[in-house]
Amino acid sequence: MNKKIVFLTNPIHPAIHAELETVAHVTVSPSTSDQDLIAGAESASVIVVRHPLPPALFERATQLVGALRHGAGVDMIPIDVASQHHIAVANAPGANARTVAEFAVGQMLALAHKNSVINMKMRTEGWAQARALADQGFDLAGKRVGLVGVGAIGQAVAKICHFGFGMHMTGYRPSGLPVSDIIENVSLEQIFSDSDFVVLACPLNDQTRGLISRRLLESMKPTACLINVARGAVVDQEALVEVLVSRKIAGAALDVFTQQPLVASSVLYQLDHVLLSPHMAGITDDSLKAVGASVAAQVKQLLRGELPEHLVNRPQKAEILARLRRLTPIG
Repeated sequence: MNKKIVFLTNPIHPAIHAELETVAHVTVSPSTSDQDLIAGAESASVIVVRHPLPPALFERATQLVGALRHGAGVDMIPIDVASQHHIAVANAPGANARTVAEFAVGQMLALAHKNSVINMKMRTEGWAQARALADQGFDLAGKRVGLVGVGAIGQAVAKICHFGFGMHMTGYRPSGLPVSDIIENVSLEQIFSDSDFVVLACPLNDQTRGLISRRLLESMKPTACLINVARGAVVDQEALVEVLVSRKIAGAALDVFTQQPLVASSVLYQLDHVLLSPHMAGITDDSLKAVGASVAAQVKQLLRGELPEHLVNRPQKAEILARLRRLTPIG
């Protein structure tokens, strides 16, 4: 019997790729153009997603039973369209949460201690000029962190900050239900007006798109910093740029942007109180292995005709299972 095809939109960790090769023929898209993604998915049973999928792909992929997000956020997959075709959508929630949390806390430390500016000044102007900036930094101990998003990433940030640095943790959860003994539930307005650090760690969906408005950004303390490890579209980026250019807040660490890659002409590159990174907060060798292991396990489930462990479009469970059994008959 011929092996099923697992199609990758982008390369994954070599060890996970090799593991998938034991159960399927694995192909990698030559590019992330819509044309190549659609062509590659046409004969695939499962697609592993690390790039946004065009909705038209699901009409053409007649053998497809699952689209697995290599990560947690599923905004790269048009879930409604996949569901209409009874194709399972799944992700790897929490697999890289600690990685993202460590990155966010590292950016807090860098902002608090002016690491980027001091490093550059020492290289370009000298020891004394760099050391003169030391007393402009501040300690994390006792500061207040506001979390917009209190899922796996937000809770990991809270544990590191609370137990490691003695920071006070607040969090915004639309339901208002408690999450953790160390996170105080407060309003979104209070998060922005009271926090020394605001950490955005929420998913991008209809409720969070544009959630962080100009009004909220302008309510932040002049000594506060914003860290975004969520998605660029969660924030009014035009307003954020204006707040940063006018230095109404002390700084920001931005890993994601409304347009990616960030355009070369962006004024953000010129701001020494802004730390920029290319959407890499969740990427390390360790995290790629962890995420890949979760994805590989769910690929195997799908190829056995089973629902994936972290099925996202659960309301279509019965229809998805019927398609699975038709296209991946057991035995």
